[in-house]
Amino acid sequence: MLTDLECDYINPIDLANGLNTYVMPEMAAQLVLSVAFLLMGEWTSMILNLPLAAWNINKVLGNRQFYDATEVFRTLSKHKKENFVKVAFYLLSFFYYLYSMIITLVNESTDDVRAGSVH
Repeated sequence: MLTDLECDYINPIDLANGLNTYVMPEMAAQLVLSVAFLLMGEWTSMILNLPLAAWNINKVLGNRQFYDATEVFRTLSKHKKENFVKVAFYLLSFFYYLYSMIITLVNESTDDVRAGSVH
C-alpha cells in the first residue's frame, strides 16, 4: 500500500486508515508470542523475538505506532524500510520455527523407536 501512495493511486488518509487497523493487532500478536516463549522456556525463540518486541513497545510508549496521514509522505521511505525489515524478520522466523518443529518431531520419533512403542 505504501507503493500505491508513491504512485498516487491512494490518498494519505485512506492509506493511514487502512494500515492503522493492522498496527495494534500485529504488535499484540508479537507481544503474546514473546510472552508465550518466555513462559514455555523457549529461550532461543524468546531472544530472537525480543528485539522486535522491544521495538514495538518503544513505539507504543513514544506514541509513534500509528501512521499519520499528515506526515506519511515525509516518512514514506522510513516506513518502507521498516516494513521490509519486518517482512524479512517474519520470513526468517517462519523458517526457524519450521526447522524447530521438524527437529522436535524427529527427536520424538526416535525416542519412540528406542522405547519400543512403534505402532
